[in-house]
Amino acid sequence: MESLELLMGGFAQALTPMNLLWVFIGAFLGTAVGVLPGLGSAMAVALLLPVTFTLDPTGAFIMFAGVYFGGLFGDSTMGILMNTPGGSTAIATTFEGHRMAKRGRAPQALATSAIGAFIGGLIATTLVVFFAPSLADLAVNFGPAEYFALAIFAFMAVASVVSESVTKGLAALIVGLAFAVVGIDGISGTQRFTLGVPELFDGVSIIVITVGVLALGEVFYVASRIHRTKTPETGTVTGRPFLSRSEFKEALPAWLRGTGFGVPFGVIPVGGAEVPTFMAYSAERRLDRRRTVPQFGKGAIRGVAAPEAAGNATSGTAMGALLAMGLPTSATAAIMLAAFQQYGLQPGPLLFERNADLVWALLASLFVGLVMLLILNLPFAPIWAKLLLIPRPYLYAGITVFCALGVYATSAAVTDLLLVFGIGFVGFLMRRYGFPLAPVMIGVVLGPLAETSLRNAMMSSGGDASILVASPITWVLYGVLAIVLLYTAANRVRTRTRVDT
Repeated sequence: MESLELLMGGFAQALTPMNLLWVFIGAFLGTAVGVLPGLGSAMAVALLLPVTFTLDPTGAFIMFAGVYFGGLFGDSTMGILMNTPGGSTAIATTFEGHRMAKRGRAPQALATSAIGAFIGGLIATTLVVFFAPSLADLAVNFGPAEYFALAIFAFMAVASVVSESVTKGLAALIVGLAFAVVGIDGISGTQRFTLGVPELFDGVSIIVITVGVLALGEVFYVASRIHRTKTPETGTVTGRPFLSRSEFKEALPAWLRGTGFGVPFGVIPVGGAEVPTFMAYSAERRLDRRRTVPQFGKGAIRGVAAPEAAGNATSGTAMGALLAMGLPTSATAAIMLAAFQQYGLQPGPLLFERNADLVWALLASLFVGLVMLLILNLPFAPIWAKLLLIPRPYLYAGITVFCALGVYATSAAVTDLLLVFGIGFVGFLMRRYGFPLAPVMIGVVLGPLAETSLRNAMMSSGGDASILVASPITWVLYGVLAIVLLYTAANRVRTRTRVDT
């Protein structure tokens, strides 16, 4: 009851005309920046940080709240329309979302994304308000062995599920891990696979890999087939910026399941929302295989709904972890931690005591920002979707230009431009020969975490490998993984048996 009263006080601050304006500006700018390839909510917060020097802390963080969720929706918008996600958290949404767009259902895909973002964020933020201490306790129980088990779970689950061929799935995972190990070894300080190029000492940026594999790879693939495909791949655009009753009924369970994946990951520092979005996508794909007529691969609405809800649920609870523990669990949260410190504030338990007005106004503004994003983006869905009506040569030439600009804007390094085109060619080859892209991205995102966690666990135990299975959390993760792999194998055996008979 006390939390509810404090939240009402926060709404009284957040709903003032000036603060509503800051939320609107943040949501609009976050969406606009997220639409650009290679940029995202983290970049938007970083760019806006100097702009807020003249604002009071409450106004600045209310604006950041709009940017926080707006950037996530912008990431997904470009991923759905152009197969070019603005950030890595939208990668899982892109797989089925872009297929929906090519089948003329871009507005419905964007509406599914917007509503999923609203539902996931709303549930997560509500839980943050009432259960922040319990959620924070979950992160304390994770050590190196648990993080390693989590990474292995994600590796094997994604590699075995997203492709009809386990061999191709594992090969794609190895490609992602190969990208992840380039650079200076964080523990020994030695160079690895840098070819003596100083620009590679810091590794290959996730932005470069994402844009190269997903965006330029698609551009090269379309260019290679442009004279073979008579019908434009972008299809027609249906101007209905909402979901029918049957579509809403189809998406609702996926929204809720995706939220269930996303909520706990917000308080676990695994780098952001990439892991739960891929896990939510994989879960929906497994469930889809039970259907008489599977929809995945044809533009499944649940393949958009679940990752979107998971990503925004993670972001909601990540804000709770930042405020309650001072624990930044994503790149955007880390930049917001720097913003707090800019104002002389230190997130953690004392923040709720010393700056209660700011904290509760910020939490209230998260609710306001979610509603504003829904109102702002649903009517614009058909307008965004009309981008697909641009002739393909101009459309994909524009994507290439924006990819180059987005990559160069993040580092101002010519090396990254060369890398993104090289990685784009790898993405083209993978499409050409039917290799899945999801394992590549999950390998890039979780490869460093898996390696560091394994080495830290082994060093802390003096080389005793039993530490990797010494806790109940690792038992649960490996047990669930074994069940998933056995279930997947059994399904494939049954499928082959039916085909043979």
